[in-house]
Amino acid sequence: MRAGDDLRAVAERFGETANMAVLDGERAVYTAQVPGPHSMRTFTEVGRRVPLHSTGVGKALLAQLPAPAARRLLGSTGLPAATDHTVVDPDRLLDELDRIRRAGFAVDAEEQEVGVFCVAVPLAGVSSPAALSVSGPIHRFGHDRVPEAAALLRAAAEGIGGTLA
Repeated sequence: MRAGDDLRAVAERFGETANMAVLDGERAVYTAQVPGPHSMRTFTEVGRRVPLHSTGVGKALLAQLPAPAARRLLGSTGLPAATDHTVVDPDRLLDELDRIRRAGFAVDAEEQEVGVFCVAVPLAGVSSPAALSVSGPIHRFGHDRVPEAAALLRAAAEGIGGTLA
């Protein structure tokens, strides 16, 4: 399976957990995961549904929607705070989605879970919004890894998107 191979390569390169998620109604649902090798790592079960506004994959999924559709979706779900870092202002989040569209990647800096950092990219060329991510404890995987993680995730997304299209 191409997605598994690409996720494995990401997980091995960073030593952190790599995920794939899709938009499912008002949430992101994880569809594949390759765990990192460390005993202390992030772990989200395949099939788990998570909020869109406070997760890297969720924001990468939202950024694939037209702005009015993203606004409507956020209006129906609200923006509850999971941590003190969660963006709870709709206008601020919509501005962030514009930045994600331009930059091609999203970041979750302890927004869903304290101590966890995540970089995610949209999976282009598929029939419904999907995203890839890599996440880990912020003391090992943080802002300094964003450029490298975004580039590697984009390459994996292009390969997976071409296979699934």
